[in-house]
Amino acid sequence: MAASRGKSWIWSISCVRRLPNQALYAEGPRFFGRRRGKQLRQTGRSLVETLLPRLAIGQPGEGETLDPAALFPRPVSAVWLEVGFGGGEHLAWQAAHHPDVGIIGGEVFLNGIASLLGHLVREDVDNVRIFAEDVRRLMPALPDACLDRVFVLFPDPWPKKRHADRRFIGADNLDQLSRLLVDGGELRIATDDAVYKDWAREQMAARADFTDATIDAAVKSEDWPPTRYEAKAREQGREPIFLRYLRHRRG
Repeated sequence: MAASRGKSWIWSISCVRRLPNQALYAEGPRFFGRRRGKQLRQTGRSLVETLLPRLAIGQPGEGETLDPAALFPRPVSAVWLEVGFGGGEHLAWQAAHHPDVGIIGGEVFLNGIASLLGHLVREDVDNVRIFAEDVRRLMPALPDACLDRVFVLFPDPWPKKRHADRRFIGADNLDQLSRLLVDGGELRIATDDAVYKDWAREQMAARADFTDATIDAAVKSEDWPPTRYEAKAREQGREPIFLRYLRHRRG
């Protein structure tokens, strides 16, 4: 597995992430979610210490542009991005079922990162790279029209009105995704939160650069695997919706 590009992450034995350039970190977008949960088990700790450094995409330097296809150990037919991959079940499934595609996963939650690493080992896949930080710090370093598909699945809904600007699906992030997606590229969004359902649809309906390709929001396509979070939401009476949008052709 190839070494990562950008400024490398340094992982201590206690699994605490440190940045080599604290000033650069401070200047980036502010992150409001959790970065860690319960203490990792030994297996998870070991994967974070040994496997993650081989898969990690480092913090891009100021003005740096990354070649996403070059991050992977062999040529790939396309590059996909999953924003906030949670426990990694969906990302690992996609990687296993699309071995010719390189998939970048962005996640800040250490326990979720460790979970994904476990899935990757069990699935024996090597077409995944991990940005272990807020993906908004990575997107500006990616070139135009470099992604064929983006997943934003069950993001933090920030349901209170005063926190609306924290929701990932919003004008600024959609501008970036629009820039990064190829013509005809697909954006998939899933949520089980009542407020976010309306919010996501409203935000996307206001875009002239995306076409709504959703046929039935209650039904997923066959290549959209279930996750534990989705199952938990249904058990608690929250029915998810699954939205699909296509990037318009430029010009």
